[in-house]
Amino acid sequence: MTAAEAVETIQREMTAFARRARASAGRMHPELSLVSYTLLGHLEERDGCRATDLAAHYALDKSTVSRQVGALERAGLIERRLDPEDHRVQVLHLTEAGRRILAQVTVSRRAAVGERLAEWPDEDLERFAGYLVRYNAWSAPAPEDN
Repeated sequence: MTAAEAVETIQREMTAFARRARASAGRMHPELSLVSYTLLGHLEERDGCRATDLAAHYALDKSTVSRQVGALERAGLIERRLDPEDHRVQVLHLTEAGRRILAQVTVSRRAAVGERLAEWPDEDLERFAGYLVRYNAWSAPAPEDN
């Protein structure tokens, strides 16, 4: 296989992976889309952040994040709090309900991934995990850097 063929295979398989992840999100929790799950996970990891930080981190349009945040607020999964250092800024935080649902979905997702990888040797799992970390650690240069 040539490098170009390998890149094409990787791109095709990553697209299939993304489709499968989106499709399975509804089965994990009917009210929690893959995007919502991802945003909740980020809020948990960061112990809260601004909506603009979410948009920047995921390279999403602010209006997209605003709609997602609104839906998560209405569902009672996140809440806005004033930043103690700058009362002009609102920081998004998980509610207790948000933490519970995120934990439930995380357990379900890990079980599903674990099931798919159950037959893989430990060495393959470690290598695959390392490759994913390496791939996701790369960040594209900003448009003005090109």
